[in-house]
Amino acid sequence: MQVADKNFYLDEEQIQRLLEEAKKARLLAYAPYSSYQVGAALLTKGGRVYGGCNIENASYGAAICAERVAVARAIAEGETDFVAMAVVADSPEPGSPCGICRQFLAEFAPELPLIMANLDGKVRQGSLEAYLPYAFNKDYFRAEEAK
Repeated sequence: MQVADKNFYLDEEQIQRLLEEAKKARLLAYAPYSSYQVGAALLTKGGRVYGGCNIENASYGAAICAERVAVARAIAEGETDFVAMAVVADSPEPGSPCGICRQFLAEFAPELPLIMANLDGKVRQGSLEAYLPYAFNKDYFRAEEAK
């Protein structure tokens, strides 16, 4: 699988590592309202993997998804170069980042490879760019250059 850095490929062992880390993170989810536990694992260019789980709140708008938790953990540790992300959920289809998470990820890695899976072993792979084409980004703030 080719990833963001054109000279770097994820082999099957790396993919399995990310999926396993996402499964572990999923077990830490705080989902008392939906019981929908999601885990994410983010691989950085530095080789570290940051896990994240969804955290629900009685005020639904205050909830945070597993993908954003993983990114926040990486950024808090000074990592901003992302290589790939795995997302795992117990659902009929492979877990997929929601729209807000897709936009959040696009801020840092618009072409991020995504490995999405469910607990039954069904896996889907694609790029963030394919799931969020024409993402809103910093280029929209360069109005002066267009004049």
